[in-house]
Amino acid sequence: SRASSRPRAVPRPTLKLGRGERTRAMILDAALEFLWSRPFREMTVSSVMESTNLGRSAFYRHFHDLHLVMESLLLDLEREILLVAEPWLDRNGPPLDLLRESLSGLVRVCYQRGPILRAIVDAAPTDERLDRIWNEFLGRFDVAVASRIEEDQRQGLTGELDARHVAIALNRLDVAMLVAAFGRRPRKPQVTVFEVLFRIWSSTLYGPEAREPGPRSQ
Repeated sequence: SRASSRPRAVPRPTLKLGRGERTRAMILDAALEFLWSRPFREMTVSSVMESTNLGRSAFYRHFHDLHLVMESLLLDLEREILLVAEPWLDRNGPPLDLLRESLSGLVRVCYQRGPILRAIVDAAPTDERLDRIWNEFLGRFDVAVASRIEEDQRQGLTGELDARHVAIALNRLDVAMLVAAFGRRPRKPQVTVFEVLFRIWSSTLYGPEAREPGPRSQ
């Protein structure tokens, strides 16, 4: 089935975190806070841990190195994006309404976690390990979006474009826009970013007549 062609979002556990999970979460939160103002190349274990009141040994109980921290941040971001993208990707209603819901969720998530994207986009060209992680991340979303476009084509909802190339173009556009808007403080207004992305996605996939303004309550 089409749903099996994309990674599935795994909801975060609702149970109370144990001590180890809390420590790991503290380290990831500290790394994210670091990235708001400084690039990955300046990150050190000490710079991450100094705001946690934990020692370096706590870091190495959970992470082998800083690259694993970045990979963990990116995988957590992927999980959150997949959760908010499910309405459109799973196609259980009017496509424009579902697209609006999913893009609104994407903007909301990346408003909080934009420095992760910026740090990896900046570092990947000269860092082989981050480059591999980043391309795998993008590739999974390319497959998911292309699959949805192909389903829309089978239903006669969108034109006969090359689904994979359209997916790649739209996903890369998202990255550029989200990094520019939310990669560092001060951030751009969420509603502005949402409206731009919704107009581009809706008109590309469903025609110029689909370019409806988005909600202004964000």
